[in-house]
Amino acid sequence: MKLSNQALLQLPKEVIVPNYDRNQIKTKIVHLGFGAFHRAHQAVFTDILAAEHNSDWGYCEVNLMGGEKQIADLKEQNYLFSVCEMSYDNWSTRVVGVAKEALHVDVDGIVKILDVMTHPQIAIISLTVTEKGYCYLPATASIDINNVLIKHDIDNPTNPKSAPGVIVEALRIRKEKGLKPFTVMSCDNMPENGHVTRNVILALAKIRDANLTQWIEKNVSFPSTMVDRIVPAVTLDTMAKIQKQLGGIEDLVGIAGEPFIQWVIEDNFVAGRPEWEKSGAELVNDVFPYEEMKLRMLNGSHSFLAYLGYLAGYLHIDECMQDPYYVKAARHLILQEQATTLRVKDIDLLAYANSLLDRYRNTGLKHRTWQIAMDGTLKLPQRMLDSVRFHLANNTPFHCLALGIAAWMRYVSGVDDNGKVIEVSDPAAEQLKALVSNSPDNQERIKALLSLTHVFGKDLSSNQYFIDQVTNAYLSLRDKGAKQTVEQLAQSFQYN
Repeated sequence: MKLSNQALLQLPKEVIVPNYDRNQIKTKIVHLGFGAFHRAHQAVFTDILAAEHNSDWGYCEVNLMGGEKQIADLKEQNYLFSVCEMSYDNWSTRVVGVAKEALHVDVDGIVKILDVMTHPQIAIISLTVTEKGYCYLPATASIDINNVLIKHDIDNPTNPKSAPGVIVEALRIRKEKGLKPFTVMSCDNMPENGHVTRNVILALAKIRDANLTQWIEKNVSFPSTMVDRIVPAVTLDTMAKIQKQLGGIEDLVGIAGEPFIQWVIEDNFVAGRPEWEKSGAELVNDVFPYEEMKLRMLNGSHSFLAYLGYLAGYLHIDECMQDPYYVKAARHLILQEQATTLRVKDIDLLAYANSLLDRYRNTGLKHRTWQIAMDGTLKLPQRMLDSVRFHLANNTPFHCLALGIAAWMRYVSGVDDNGKVIEVSDPAAEQLKALVSNSPDNQERIKALLSLTHVFGKDLSSNQYFIDQVTNAYLSLRDKGAKQTVEQLAQSFQYN
């Protein structure tokens, strides 16, 4: 039996199920990107709000690219899905019931999606489409005019394919109909994600219609957010454990994540919002310091462990944490090279660092290093390179950051320390492959990859001290391998 309204009655008593009248939930948020993270994060906050505070805010879940089966399965399951918390061997489960509708562009069509987005009651368009879904250049934090989806949307504005294009067209329709605007809220891991989203939307609108651009500038808000929860990709083993948690009932949309969950939101909404602070979110005036802390301390160390771990043959983060030298290097990176660059105040960064390392040790997660290593050209700037710029400006050391960047270069070179081919998943994969193929495996490889100015900017690409640091780390990885290189670096730190 699959999860459904009827199956709710047969779930084990330990499972938290919707205790509210789902008929009273209204579609007020259209969410673009019905992926694992949204299900395990924003949807959980909204479900808790409905269960504990009688909120009537619900979602229309939309996938614009991929995920056809997820949307079909969600419809089949009466829009119910389960979220498990994985804490070592102890799991707990809740069934989320705040999804009211679900659409996929290839099944339901763009007209239907735009129709829902232009309903008068829609107050928020939220997004988890990954960095590449914004069709932006990290170096400029604005639109990538050469992106194939953006090119399509410029030529076919009423039949858009990109998330920015869909939002611009929905706003145009609302403007023409005299409807109130909505808030556009990014929930992806990007620095100042609201600022990036605004830049891309306005740039695309400006190409189309100056009046529309002015209307958006005046009426639409783009709050930034900081989101945090480790949500590994679902495996067959995960699915089996979820089914066991549900007493044998199958949930094809189920997801599992760590117990830790955090959401910091800039309180800037033009058409109302759920009272997410009642379900544990933090509503603040300025998200950026929190965002910066998370991107550098958590995401930066995650990428560091992912590249170095994968090269060494560690398939999961918890395996990296069983290597004392990897732990020591990660701790040094977090506290000495990332925390020291931050502007956040009134937060115990030592306690935060310790909590991160504890989370990484969670053997229940099985977070694949390969998954974290994806899309490095989009992730490196905010996770590592901005910190490097701080250290260069302040003449402070950044050995771990240099090693992390060098490890990325070894990773995208396509072969691990055991000689196994690496499947590099990155929006610039073809460009990376060409650069690697046309450069020998020495200083020239570093020079070739640093030519990616949309990643490294012209400043780092031409900074000889930075180049030397990365080159030394890279050559050590090439000659000694990741394990020995990490061990030697960790042993050089003069503290426990």
